[in-house]
Amino acid sequence: MPQEQYPHHRSTMPSSEGPHIYKVGIYGWRKRCLYFFVLLLMILILVNLAMTIWILKVMNFTIDGMGNLRITEKGLKLEGDSEFLQPLYAKEIQSRPGNALYFKSARNVTVNILNDQTKVLTRLVTGPKAVEAYGKKFEVKTVSGKLLFSADDNEVVVGAERLRVLGAEGTVFPKSIETPNVRADPFKELRLESPTRSLVMEAPKGVEINAEAGNMEATCRSELRLESKDGEIKLDAAKIKLPRLPRGSYTPTGTRQKVFEVCVCANGRLFLSQAGTGSTCQINTSVCL
Repeated sequence: MPQEQYPHHRSTMPSSEGPHIYKVGIYGWRKRCLYFFVLLLMILILVNLAMTIWILKVMNFTIDGMGNLRITEKGLKLEGDSEFLQPLYAKEIQSRPGNALYFKSARNVTVNILNDQTKVLTRLVTGPKAVEAYGKKFEVKTVSGKLLFSADDNEVVVGAERLRVLGAEGTVFPKSIETPNVRADPFKELRLESPTRSLVMEAPKGVEINAEAGNMEATCRSELRLESKDGEIKLDAAKIKLPRLPRGSYTPTGTRQKVFEVCVCANGRLFLSQAGTGSTCQINTSVCL
């Protein structure tokens, strides 16, 4: 430190002694401590600068962003895998063109749609056991906007042209089902069954049952009833067989014919009676009892 000498006169009276000189500055251990703190401060500045440069290098800070995170005109662009420890709020999340977008979680992934009052309107939860969707209505549409599936509190609508059930046991409907066509796959059987209740098929313009390349079978334990209120029941076939109709006991003497006539009782019951030169139905009326 520069040293300056200032003359100091303690008295205006003349003295025989010379003027006293005082040294101004930092000397001794104070000067050494000052130099030590200045050196320590310089070391800390250098270490801090080195750590800052190292962090910038490791985190890959650039003018465009940090690491895999890039700042673009449209928003933030993130490349590679990312982990979010807190909720993520974004207006739009999309992947790069031609690449898939993956969401991974150790437990579940939850997507919430909120209104202005932060009330949840729609929620989608994908967990380890199930995928759950909460909302007033659920719809599945094609790219062109055609409705494929829709479900709400009132009904479930399947808009596809064909609904296929691949289960070995078929499909169980606890209540009624409305459809214009029920058809099995080619070379497969179609079976409509009600194990403990009745099976009813209704249509305002008619019910058509068609088996183009096979047989049609209707089986029941008690009664099979065909009823037409205003029209008629028509059996149109080259052969109509009724093998288990009861037969009358009348046999003309001296004849062993195998030709029978079909008789109808007053209660609608059918039976067979051996044909003769005339009608034999009146002879076998005991079958109608």
